[in-house]
Order: sequence, then structure tokens, then C-alpha cells
Amino acid sequence: MMNKYRIKKDDKVKIIFGKDKGKIGKVIKVISKKNRILVENINIVKRHTKPSAQNRQGGIVEGEASLHWSNVMLMCNKCLTPIRIKMKRLEDGKSVRICGKCSEIIDS
Repeated sequence: MMNKYRIKKDDKVKIIFGKDKGKIGKVIKVISKKNRILVENINIVKRHTKPSAQNRQGGIVEGEASLHWSNVMLMCNKCLTPIRIKMKRLEDGKSVRICGKCSEIIDS
């Protein structure tokens, strides 16, 4: 299944659903096979780890858990609002993402 939402690494996104609704963060990783993304400092979960060779002490470790891509919206840098993405093909044949509100090209 193709990721029709076209979110890429280092994009700024706003969470629109869940316990972190309304927060803004940067995309760390895109997991396209599962349609999920990792967002910096969003959806923090605690995991209990046993002592091992790499982690001698063990204990409770906090880290980000993935979100489904439908629970976030891309932020436009010009109009500073959550947007829908439009695609446009330039004269040289390259496709670019465009803001649906202000028609600004979104950098990636």
C-alpha cells in the first residue's frame, strides 16, 4: 500500500488525535510498510528492561512509540497551519509537494 500522505523525515507535523493532540514535533523516522511514523518527543512510552551486557543496570526506559500517519497533519512553514498536500510536476519532470492553502512549495 502506497503512503498517499507523503510525509517525509524531518517534516514538522501536528498531532490531530490521541493523548498528545495539538502538539507539534519533527518526524524522526517513517515506517512505510506499516504506515506509521516516529515523531520527536511525542507518544512517549515507558519500557521495563532487564540488565544486560549493554545496559548493566536495567530499569525503566522512556522512548517514542510510533503513530499511524493518519493521526498527524503536515505543518506549512509559511502560513504556520496544518495543511493538506498537493503534488505538482515542474517543467523538469520533478514532482514537488505544495501547500493546499498558500500554494508554497514545501521543503524536505
